[in-house]
Amino acid sequence: MKKLGMIDLISVDEYSVTPKYLQIVNSVKREIESGNIQKGEKMPSINELSIKLDIARDTVERGYKHLKNSGIIEAVPRRGYFIKNIEFLQTLKIFLLFNKLSAHKKTIYDSFAASLG
Repeated sequence: MKKLGMIDLISVDEYSVTPKYLQIVNSVKREIESGNIQKGEKMPSINELSIKLDIARDTVERGYKHLKNSGIIEAVPRRGYFIKNIEFLQTLKIFLLFNKLSAHKKTIYDSFAASLG
């Protein structure tokens, strides 16, 4: 089975409410987490990706800038963008709602809070 190139791994959904530049960011992070993208791999050029995804060049550039600011990719002058770091922290947003705090629910809450740190 042929291994997909990185340009084939990055995708956007034109009907999603998530901005396209964030979809690029999330797509790269997802592929790193699944092991399809390794440290040191060359990213597609901004022009290549904008043509392949049929989106504005500025959108891809904004996604790459976000990845660069997050420390996931680095720009090498006259060479392109490369995966710099495959270990990154995901910030989780968790919402826990109780209608009334009973002793049992307090125990659940305390356990939940302790496991999150």
